[in-house]
Order: sequence, then C-alpha cells, then structure tokens
Amino acid sequence: MRRTPSRRLVAAALLAVSVLIPTAAASAVSTPATRTSAVHRTGADRDDCPAGSGGLGRTTTARLDKAVADVRRQAGIPGVVVGLWMQGKGCYVRATGVADKATRQPMSTDFYSRIGSETKTFTVTALLQLVDDGRIRLDDPIARYIHGVPNGRRITLRHLAEMRSGLFPYSSDPGFVHDLLSDPTRTFTPPELLAYGFKHRNTSAPGKVFVYNNSNLVLLGLVIEKVTGHHVADVIDRRVLRPAHLDDTLFPDGPNVREFPEPHARGYTNQTLSGAVADSTDWNPSWAWSAGAMISNMHDLHRWAKIVATGTLLSPETQKQRLKTLPTGFPGLGYGLGIFDSDGWIGHNGSIPGYETVTVYLPSEKATLVVILNTDITYGGQEPSSLVARAVTEIVTPDHVYDRPVSSDQQPLR
Repeated sequence: MRRTPSRRLVAAALLAVSVLIPTAAASAVSTPATRTSAVHRTGADRDDCPAGSGGLGRTTTARLDKAVADVRRQAGIPGVVVGLWMQGKGCYVRATGVADKATRQPMSTDFYSRIGSETKTFTVTALLQLVDDGRIRLDDPIARYIHGVPNGRRITLRHLAEMRSGLFPYSSDPGFVHDLLSDPTRTFTPPELLAYGFKHRNTSAPGKVFVYNNSNLVLLGLVIEKVTGHHVADVIDRRVLRPAHLDDTLFPDGPNVREFPEPHARGYTNQTLSGAVADSTDWNPSWAWSAGAMISNMHDLHRWAKIVATGTLLSPETQKQRLKTLPTGFPGLGYGLGIFDSDGWIGHNGSIPGYETVTVYLPSEKATLVVILNTDITYGGQEPSSLVARAVTEIVTPDHVYDRPVSSDQQPLR
C-alpha cells in the first residue's frame, strides 16, 4: 500500500496560514548571501577528530563501524554521515556509502544537507530571544498576533512551541498531500499552507494533547515576522546563525527558496503519489518554511547541538522553560519548546523528502551526536536516522539510548 507523507515530510517544514491571516509586514532586508561551496576540510580536521581509528579506541571504533554498516545495509540507506564527540573520551567521524546512486560518488562529511524539522530549534530560539527582549510572552494568545486561527484566543505561543495547540495538522489534509506530491517544485506561501489545516475542526483543547504539528511552527514563524517586521529567515540569520558562528547554515526563502549549496548529496524518497522511489534533491522546500526548510552540514550541527541544548543564546530562565519537557505518550521521549529529550539526549531530528538528520547533546556525558542521511525511506516502520542513532548510542551510552524501541509501530516525531 502506498505510504503517504509521514512525519518526515510533515515535520520537515510547513507553515501555512489561513487566507484570513495577513502576511507579516516584512521590510526590505537583504537576504543572506548565497553559499556556493563549502570550505573543503576533512571531517577529522574540521571537527577535531584524529584520523585513522579515532579517539574512542580501536575496539569501540570497530563496533561502531559494524553497527552503522549493518543498519545502512539492512535499511537500504545510500549514504550516512555520523559524527560523535565525547568530552574526555574521544570522537568518531565517518562518511560511508554513496551520495549519488547513479555516479556512485562517495558520501562526505563536508556535504550540505537539508535538515528538515531541526529548523524548529532555530525558529523557536529566535522566538525565545524575543521573550528575553520583553517583546512577547509565551502565554500570549496567538490571536494577539495572527488573526483567523481556530480557537486562537485560547491557544498560546507556548502551546504552539510545545506541540499542544490542538490545531489540525495541515499535513494530514489529503488535499495538501495531493497538491504537494503532484508538483514537488511548487512554491507554497504560509497562508496557503495553514489554510489546509484551518478548514478542519481542532483535534483537542489547547494544552491537553501532544500532537506533532508543523502548523504550530508556521504560526510561530509568522509571529516572529509580525513582531520584528522582518522576514523570519533574516531574523534567524542575524540573531541566531551569526552569533552562533554557523557560517554554513541557511534558511532558503523568497527568491532563493530553491537554493541548495554545493557540495551536497542526492536525496531519495518514496513519498510520491505512486510510492516509487524518486530523486527529491531539487524539490521545493517552501512547504516546510519555518518548520523545516533549513540547510546545514555536520560541522555546523556539531556546534549547534551544545548551543541549543545549553541555552547559550538565551537567558537561563528562558532556557529552563524551554527544557521543561512534557510527556508525549512515547516511552523515554519528552517534548519542550521546540526541542525534545530522548532518554537524556537533548535536541531534535529532522526529516524532509530525501534527507534525514539527528542533532542531539547528552549533558551528563558532554557528548554530541550528529547523523545525516540522504534518504527518508522508512525500514520496518522506523525512521532510518533513528535506527542509526540508536545503534550508535547503544554502544557508547547504553544507559542513554536514543529513541528506544516502542511497542507501537507509530513513530513520535514526523
């Protein structure tokens, strides 16, 4: 049976505002300069990991090599990048498999990649900076900023960021699925996207039920634009990416929405109308917007993991609120404000047709894990990125295993 877009596509990024909602007053701010190529450095050099067997020792490194190879083979993953850094213990940086199934070009640790829902960590960081500035409050109703949101007087910014708004997910609308997959090069606007969800009744009262929903993050992107008067991509670039020194991370938007800097791997998905595998490298990410349209690489994600998990760009009080996770209904997984805690690993995953990522930080071990894949095709009902991250953490942090298996075949984050 054909698989419809799941959490990857859905979570990857989509902000749609109802046609009743006006677009934010965006002033003429220049868009970030187009990145045309990455600075070529080996994964070992750029991320302080010794060449050869690596700093974790030959036995552990061999176990990791085998575990990653086994998952890649079993799940049919074309290419995998894994970066693991453990303070005081060593590191492991590997790129295996192919970046292009036609040319057999090898995968590389230097490639750019679409990061899907990891975009949410950047969008919510920008939002929380406005909280620190006193320009908004987390318990403000969304109706204060955006008109036309169903039950908008009761749904707060906090509800949106913690995925408890009760709004109907736009990505669950059959019309949206058909329109997106019928023409993956189409450009969507936030109002168009939100309209798919707003024509349905809300699924629950605000604050009651965790439902992973890209509409929430589209709305928060619009709030950022409304309050600042600037495009959300520019706000994130100026207030998040630059202070964090993430020079290879970008938010394609506006005229540059199709931008995908070289070098990058080809992406492969079966989220198609027929269910056949397709090359989705050049699909338009506008449907994901502030929920999942961003691009990065291993080097920047390595830096970002600790920054977002420890709150470098936020006040201690705001970061404390961010990390106050609530149950999701999935064992070992709590969700805070645009961030999750998976058995102690703090961060987010990302999935968009053709690409998946995981970027997490384990404070108790001062460990960082980054996983990048060039496919989002599930295996046994599970995300391939979760399978890789789980295999790695079962070896290096057995007391803290990322995305421990659950009894249901439904996966928590899409």
